[in-house]
Amino acid sequence: MSTKHLLDPQLYPLIEIFPPDFIFTADVLPGFREQQQAALVMGDAQAAGVERKAITVSGTDGEIPGLLYIPKNATGSGYVHIHGGGYIIGSAAASDQNNIDVAAKLGTVVLSIDYRLAPECPIPGPLEDCYAGLRWLHENASELGIDRQRIAVGGESAGGGLAAALAILARDRGEYAICHQHLTYPMLDNLTGSPGHEGDPLVGEFVWTREHNRFGWASFLGNADPVAPQVPARLENYAGLPPTWLLTGALDLFRDENIAYVQNLVKAGVPTDFFLYAGACHAFQWVPGARLGERFTADHLAGLAQGLAG
Repeated sequence: MSTKHLLDPQLYPLIEIFPPDFIFTADVLPGFREQQQAALVMGDAQAAGVERKAITVSGTDGEIPGLLYIPKNATGSGYVHIHGGGYIIGSAAASDQNNIDVAAKLGTVVLSIDYRLAPECPIPGPLEDCYAGLRWLHENASELGIDRQRIAVGGESAGGGLAAALAILARDRGEYAICHQHLTYPMLDNLTGSPGHEGDPLVGEFVWTREHNRFGWASFLGNADPVAPQVPARLENYAGLPPTWLLTGALDLFRDENIAYVQNLVKAGVPTDFFLYAGACHAFQWVPGARLGERFTADHLAGLAQGLAG
């Protein structure tokens, strides 16, 4: 059964970029990463009034690269951004224009971490890399003019999953405060799309499919047990997590796991804003000129501004 009739027609270009017959395997992964890297186009940070710096932060297993965005109109807040890519692809540079926009329009200092990717680095490495980024931003807050009580975390897809995991880890360790988590169709549950957990047939046809999800999670978990914080959906205690903004699409494979996560947050008394876009699939906001993308930009920036205000 095709769900194309439910997809916003302005998103049809995504079907061309991610054809339904494409499947991730260990053999095709290196070539796909190379293609992504070759297609990267960095934004004009200077024109937006933002200073972009390549930095490194000290992690548990060495130095981790990242991109730091310092706006001229800094307002004293900080944002740790974590890129998406199913835990297996992507980079901080791929989110460059988005992070320039966040820094310029909200006046927040943004740190985007190039965490290590699976399967070369399964858990706990990627999450510890993100935690190192949070630590670095806190430790350099005074120099950057950041209020440590106004540091948020967020990301898209796997980046959203890692941001949710980072919020759990930070809560449990009690070392560095997070004022807000900003989650765009986060990848939270390793069971989604697995045998016996296929879910609603109306989701997951486009861009990120059940097959992709099984490969991504298997790569990320390696031989480890699927437990929180690395698998946020396995969390039992949601109390004390930071105020949350979460957005997902009606056709996104992660729709139902996202709804379940929101319900658990609300039941635990966590202030939560939730958005569900009709006609939207995974990665919908990256289609230039699409109305849903424009709506997302407005909601995303407004929600993040509210979260950073404390």
